[in-house]
Amino acid sequence: MFSCSNEQNNIEADSVGKWKLIEVLADPGDGSGTFEPVESNKTIEFKSDGTLITNGSLCEPYSDEVISSGTYENNTITTGCQDPNIATISFELKNQYLILNFISNEGYSQKFEKIN
Repeated sequence: MFSCSNEQNNIEADSVGKWKLIEVLADPGDGSGTFEPVESNKTIEFKSDGTLITNGSLCEPYSDEVISSGTYENNTITTGCQDPNIATISFELKNQYLILNFISNEGYSQKFEKIN
């Protein structure tokens, strides 16, 4: 028998590894936004102990605050950023991509491709 917690554990286990930012979705507020390619060296690495690190800041693009590590559990990243809109970020795996979904009135997401 399967439960949500087993599915959740599989998603988190599949997230472990290093991911590179490849696309960004910035919706104008009407639902018409699509992912667009970006040139970026930003990576995020999910570790098996429930922690993660990035070579940028988890607070981007909403804050200049630099926080490069956090924790994850139940498809939610806890960033430690002061702004409540980016204190947590939801994530999902979709078609082998990691999608970070930021709290935003317009809609803002980042798509990452696994690099190891």
